[in-house]
Amino acid sequence: MIIIFYNKRGFTMIELVLVIAIIGIITSVATVKLFPSLENSRFEVTKAEMQSLAFAIVGNPDVYTNGARSDFGYVGDIGSLPPNLDALASNPGYSTWDGPYIKADFGSNDFKQDAWEVDYIYSDSLLRSTGSGSNIDKLFVSRFSDLISNSVSGYLLDANSEMPGIVYNDSISIGLIYPDGSGGVTTTSISPSANGDFAFSGIPVGNHILRVIYIPDTDTADFSLCVMPARDTKIEILFPADLW
Repeated sequence: MIIIFYNKRGFTMIELVLVIAIIGIITSVATVKLFPSLENSRFEVTKAEMQSLAFAIVGNPDVYTNGARSDFGYVGDIGSLPPNLDALASNPGYSTWDGPYIKADFGSNDFKQDAWEVDYIYSDSLLRSTGSGSNIDKLFVSRFSDLISNSVSGYLLDANSEMPGIVYNDSISIGLIYPDGSGGVTTTSISPSANGDFAFSGIPVGNHILRVIYIPDTDTADFSLCVMPARDTKIEILFPADLW
């Protein structure tokens, strides 16, 4: 009879320790190489999201329609900065709100957190991420007044390019219709000077309506007006009627 003995010896303790040590070394090397790449990715994702939030608040300056800027974000619809980031995704009760301005999937708060899952700090015109251990800042406007306190000026002539003069200027009402900053709409009305000049101040950015009314006959004409940040918006109005 031939008896065959099989060697069923397993790993020795030394071999197990060596295997574990090798795995640890490989893991450490992989982590060292992977961590910077992961952090860079988080930085880029956070910066991209902060840019999207900035566009949601003040609009994308590169979006134009029919030759005029058409995207002013939340500020363009409301006339003020949002009280918090939640107002970009859900209506706080404003009639002029036309969002959502930022996407929030199934009630998620992801848009309010950076890539390290730390809440953004939002204050006035500054958006800040602190999840990386240092500040990543996005300043979406240099001055708050550039968004909500701009000037509009121009002059008015009738269809014959005649100025109203001192006889007719008080018979004309020029009204600028724009969001009031509290979710509604307001109208500021003035009369032009004798030579047709007029000016408004404290106007928020956005696309607004300039309404000219010749009061005796209630003749009315509306004109579209695009108010840009930190700029005196000028308009020349030729009323489509021979008024004086």
